Amino acid sequence: MPAGRRLLVLDGEPGGWLPPGWEVLPQCGGGLDRRLADAFAHAARLAPHSPALLVGMDTPQLDAAALAEPLSAARRHGTDAWYGPAADGGFWALGLARPTPGLAARLLHGVPMSTPGTGPALLRRLAQAGLTVRHLPPLTDVDTVEDARQVAVEAPHSRFADRLRAVDAAPEVAS
Repeated sequence: MPAGRRLLVLDGEPGGWLPPGWEVLPQCGGGLDRRLADAFAHAARLAPHSPALLVGMDTPQLDAAALAEPLSAARRHGTDAWYGPAADGGFWALGLARPTPGLAARLLHGVPMSTPGTGPALLRRLAQAGLTVRHLPPLTDVDTVEDARQVAVEAPHSRFADRLRAVDAAPEVAS
């Protein structure tokens, strides 16, 4: 996916799995609402006049094609935010056309995370802020083994599905 910058906000050190071209920034402390807002604040400081899209790491079926059209320069006009709903009531993506630390804090601080009400609460905050929101396709995020199996069915030719099949096929070790 074309991007001016690729930031990974991470708790810990990246391993050999990190592709070239990514900048790694430390994750702040606090709840997920604070950590997400801080990620937007980092993006705003590094590229003050650029849009930022935050994507969770638990949607391995996501591919560039799902983002290319809705995030294209031609489709960005008049859009203030992008919202990717998750099947469990949360969200897998949040984008801001003009992120600022203050806007990110207003949108995210205090939103209950990892509940079926997370997405609706965030959508209310986006509406209260008067932002025009473009919805991205809904995705299943991987929180459980059942979710992992569902995602592998949705993306059967992905590396994620291959690895899940390998784990499922491995013999069990008695303890």
